[in-house]
Amino acid sequence: MSGTPAASSGLQAALSYCVRQVRAYDYHHYLCLLHLPPDMRKAAFTFRAFNVETAKAMDVVSDPRTGLMRLLWWKDAVDKVFANKLVEHPVVQALSSVIADHKVSKHWLKRSVEARINDANRDEGTIPETSAELERYAEDTQSTILYMTLQAGEIQSTVADHAASHIGKASGLLLLLKALPHHVNKQGTVPYIPASVAEECGLLTRKGGRSEVRMDERLPDAVFKVASVAEAHLHKARELASSVPKDAIPVLLPALPAQVLLDTLRRCEFNVFDSRLWRGVHGVSPLWYQLKLNWNAWRSKY
Repeated sequence: MSGTPAASSGLQAALSYCVRQVRAYDYHHYLCLLHLPPDMRKAAFTFRAFNVETAKAMDVVSDPRTGLMRLLWWKDAVDKVFANKLVEHPVVQALSSVIADHKVSKHWLKRSVEARINDANRDEGTIPETSAELERYAEDTQSTILYMTLQAGEIQSTVADHAASHIGKASGLLLLLKALPHHVNKQGTVPYIPASVAEECGLLTRKGGRSEVRMDERLPDAVFKVASVAEAHLHKARELASSVPKDAIPVLLPALPAQVLLDTLRRCEFNVFDSRLWRGVHGVSPLWYQLKLNWNAWRSKY
C-alpha cells in the first residue's frame, strides 16, 4: 500500500471501520482485544471484523441465495488480497495492510469463509449428525481467528495453538447455542443441535429422510450436552496454561467470555430462550465483565 498521505488516511479509515464493526457486533471480544499489545491489535481487529462480515452475510438478507453470493464474494476477496489486487471495501483494505505487514496464512482465512459457505449450502433444516461435526465448524470459524492473531504476533508455539483450538471450539459452540432462538425464529427449525445429541434426548424426528429436532421441554437437555462439550474444551485449554508462552496469554483471553456465557447458560438452566442470556455482556453487567477481564489480564490468566 502506498505511503502517500491519502493512502495513509484511507487505511486509517479502514481500520477505524473494523474497530467499529467489532465493537458493534462482537463487543465481548472487542474488550478482549484492547488487552493486546498495540502491534497486534490492528491485525486482531481486522480478523474479527472479517469474521463479523462473513457471519452477518446470511443474516442481513431475506434470500439465502443472496447471502451465499456475499460469502462467495468474500472468498474471492481473500484470493485478491493475496494476489495484491485492490478491493474497495474497508475490511479488505485493512486485511491487505495486515497481510503486507505480517506473515499470516491464507489457509485460515479461506477455511473460515469456506466453513460458512458450506453451512449456507446445507439444505434448509438440515442439522449436523455429530458433535464432532459441530466442533469442526466452531474451530473453522472461531479458532482460526486466534491462529491468525498468534501468527501476526509471531508467536510460534504448538501449545498456544492447541489452547487456541480448544478456546475457539468452546466459544463457537456456545455462541451457536446462544443464537438458537434467532435461527428458530428465522427458519422455524432448530439448527446446530447434532442429530446424535437430539436422539439421546428423545428430540430427534425423521421426515422424508431428513432429521429434525423437536421443540419441547427436553431441549435444555440437548443444550446442556453441547455446552458440556464446550466446557471440556475450556478445561483442556486451561490445563495447557502453564506451558503457554506469556506473550500468547492476551490472545487467549476469549476463554473468559466463553466461560461467562457458559455460566449464564447454567444459571438459565440451559434454556436458550431465557432473556437473561441477552442482558449486558453474555448475561452479566458490562462493568462486572470488564473488571473480570481486567483481573484475568493483569494476572496473565485466560
